[in-house]
Amino acid sequence: MKGPVMNANTIPRREFIKRTVGAFALTLVSPICFGEAKPLRFSGWGSADRARITNEAFALFEAAHPDIRAEAVFTDWLDYWLRLSTLVALGDTPDLIQMDYRYLEEYARSRVIEPLDPFLGNLLDIDSFGEHNIGSCRVDGRLYGVNLGINASAALVDQGRWQEAGIEPPSLGESWQTFHDKCVRFAAGTPRQHYYPTMDASGQESAFEAWLLQQGKSLYGSHGQLGFEAADATDWFDYWAELRAKRACVPVDVQILYRNSIETSPLILGYSALDFAHSNMMLSYQQQIGRPLGITACPVTPEGQPGHYYKPSQMLSIAAGLDADRKHRAVELANFLVMDPTAVKVLGVDRGIPASSDMRLQLAPTLDDVGRATLTYIDDLEPYVGPLPPVPPSGAGEIAIVLQRISHEIGYGVSSTLQGGRQLVEEARAILAR
Repeated sequence: MKGPVMNANTIPRREFIKRTVGAFALTLVSPICFGEAKPLRFSGWGSADRARITNEAFALFEAAHPDIRAEAVFTDWLDYWLRLSTLVALGDTPDLIQMDYRYLEEYARSRVIEPLDPFLGNLLDIDSFGEHNIGSCRVDGRLYGVNLGINASAALVDQGRWQEAGIEPPSLGESWQTFHDKCVRFAAGTPRQHYYPTMDASGQESAFEAWLLQQGKSLYGSHGQLGFEAADATDWFDYWAELRAKRACVPVDVQILYRNSIETSPLILGYSALDFAHSNMMLSYQQQIGRPLGITACPVTPEGQPGHYYKPSQMLSIAAGLDADRKHRAVELANFLVMDPTAVKVLGVDRGIPASSDMRLQLAPTLDDVGRATLTYIDDLEPYVGPLPPVPPSGAGEIAIVLQRISHEIGYGVSSTLQGGRQLVEEARAILAR
């Protein structure tokens, strides 16, 4: 069986954390080293605009809490997880960690992050989230994150470029076959050279998951096992291979430029008129492209199951091992970011629709057209939404990178779609068995 190719972007994060968590516990900086002047450290991923508004929210917090300072470091998605794993190994874990749903179980069970249940109802006043938006951040019944916003998978559409090609842009409720046909017609109708209707989403985990859910499958089962077979993956790869052959999605030498960041996406780089992404990314896409964008859902499978679900776009987790005072300050900052009206207004919908019903009511009148479109999309998506899947097992992040790598290998002709489907399942099962 062929094992995963290892490089800086495919480090087996689960194994790395398990092996280094003991060292982490032993090398934590002594609490007496923390003085009030030492700022709280936040680590996150995202665009330059997200960094800007996060720092603005931190400045509001510091104004309300003159004795507490906070600083943020941002990187892109791939570098973020490598950097975080390294900091954990060095015993230098940031106080506040921007956490993703797929990694929550991994970091919780490795005891890198702190259960927050003792703070509920006092420092962490998030009753207005509702149990669903609190429970989505639990592992084994314990709360390990503060929901920063609700989002769902989505397709972001350059409507003008579709209309320029003489094709009605993709819309909510259209089938995968209709999407295929529109992409083929776009390829024939666009006046632009080296320009395509869509990214190649064969390596895009969120789009693959929507496809699987519609077939009654899933990425992972309730006990952390793989939720699909090689034939399912082959069908998915076949769909995109056909689009590539018809020049109806970007070629692999364009798709490989994508580093899971908005800045490197085919739409922003000027190669495609549609990207598969998440709803909370609409604002950053719109700010960078300068042309009106639309937002719609992934295509649907007729008579299939719902392929979407509402989930925490990101969470705030607190590092384990902090002294009591520093831990309290970190929780205060987390609570401020999601429950202070001024901070919520500054952060907007960049990380999704606020989980707090109270904050949603306060934010809605202040939103611009893009924010309102995002909010409307979340509401309109409801008929296509199913239950939140279980928290992904440890290793899920590595498997997402394997999916992306195999999709590139198929695009370059190194593997067939049949071989790629088998290889994905073999490597994924090996990762989950570690």
